[in-house]
Amino acid sequence: MKRLENKVAFVTGGSRGMGAAISKRLASEGAIVVLTYSKSPEKAVAVAAEINASGGHALAVQADSADAQAVTDAVNKTVAEFGKVDIVVNNAGIYIGAAFEDHTLDDYEQIMGINVRAVYAASLAASKHMPVGGRIITIGSNMGDNALSAQTTLYTMSKSALSGFTRGLSRDLGPKGITVNLVQPGPINTDMNPSDTELADFLRSRMALAEYGTVEDVAGLVAFLASEEGKFITGTALTIDGGLNA
Repeated sequence: MKRLENKVAFVTGGSRGMGAAISKRLASEGAIVVLTYSKSPEKAVAVAAEINASGGHALAVQADSADAQAVTDAVNKTVAEFGKVDIVVNNAGIYIGAAFEDHTLDDYEQIMGINVRAVYAASLAASKHMPVGGRIITIGSNMGDNALSAQTTLYTMSKSALSGFTRGLSRDLGPKGITVNLVQPGPINTDMNPSDTELADFLRSRMALAEYGTVEDVAGLVAFLASEEGKFITGTALTIDGGLNA
């Protein structure tokens, strides 16, 4: 039997990058996967189709993480379709970089809405339907612990908020047998953070391993936390950044 056989996983932002890799990995471990996307369905539908073609079970659902009600509705749709939700992966996130004095309150609302409020909304909705052994896994950033450069204030603030959320929620849901953890990736080769730029060269110069990670690296850690092997890990942040924060 596969590690996640008969589990139902809900993954936000599953159409590309880390979200797509996480969706595929959880499905390969036996989970039914519901993955959300914001606007364009093509990539999300393609990810679900790839999973289904390989013998898995996946469904793409439109839910803009900027809209907390849409996220809640997507979780409830998952429960209505499959009867439960065992695993939530809060993956969707955005970055807005600018000099602090050039930011606006709209920037604040946008980044906190997607990076924090959507995490709260999905976790709140799912927690009402999670059985014993449930998992809530949020994708943060190593920058939640280390503001690596200027023009990252909003992003760093939003990602550091997830640490407090994870610790508090682990206390609330621990008595129900549900674990809550935060995965903090560093330099991972994605469309948003490609490994062939001047910034990438700078980051590699500060890393212990001097090498970008892959989306599959992150997906592997998420799958471990979602499995029975991760049952005694909760309320903590696991940084996967090649030693950038070391």
